[in-house]
Amino acid sequence: MRRRICASAIFAALTVLWWTGVASAQTTGGKGIDALEWFVIKGGVIGWLLILIDVLSWGIIIKYFIEIRRLNILPEAARAQIAELMDSRQYREVIQYTAAEPSFLSYVVHQGLSEASHGYAAMERAMEEASEERTTKMLRKIELLNIIGNISPMMGLLGTVFGMIMAFSRIVEQKGMPPPDRLAGDIGIALVTTFWGLIVAIPALAVYASLRNRIDGLTSEAMMVAQEVLSTFRPTGRKSSESKAGSRAEKS
Repeated sequence: MRRRICASAIFAALTVLWWTGVASAQTTGGKGIDALEWFVIKGGVIGWLLILIDVLSWGIIIKYFIEIRRLNILPEAARAQIAELMDSRQYREVIQYTAAEPSFLSYVVHQGLSEASHGYAAMERAMEEASEERTTKMLRKIELLNIIGNISPMMGLLGTVFGMIMAFSRIVEQKGMPPPDRLAGDIGIALVTTFWGLIVAIPALAVYASLRNRIDGLTSEAMMVAQEVLSTFRPTGRKSSESKAGSRAEKS
């Protein structure tokens, strides 16, 4: 799995580089090598670092798109199996199944059943704590994309400032306008690093928001399913007391 993720990340990064070279070649009269040199080499150390972060970012994106999905959080097979065992009152088998099945739903149900001897209120607390624990772990994992998305434009801005400082330094050294090729190199650093900073940040922030919404939606749905599955343990006296309280309130 890790090899596939690394290979996919490298492929994505090479695709970006190829697209950059082709697009820039069209604007420079077909001189693809010169254009690719501008977009890759002219960025300097900061540009290369941003390219490396871009490869890392795509690896993280592919990894978490595979991990954070309905199949791993709320699989239909696990949901049906747990419901079937609960309907047949095979509680021991449910505990064994949810302990072995790795999904979010099974983990929450297992933690709730582990507190069955302490009453339904303890089961509810255990499910809520388990849900919060797993949700927080997933959110912490994807937080790296948020960090990358916020730092990359700042690194690009750092390269921009550095390139402009170098350009003005050459003007001061020459006591006038320096040769265009030397001045263009410094300005190129400024523009290329800004370009790569945005290339890294835009998909990272977009995927971060998408994965965060996916986590919120799927975990909330899984928690509702877990509460529905374990609703058979809810005391009947609790329902009758609530109905009596409601009728008294209506009479008053």
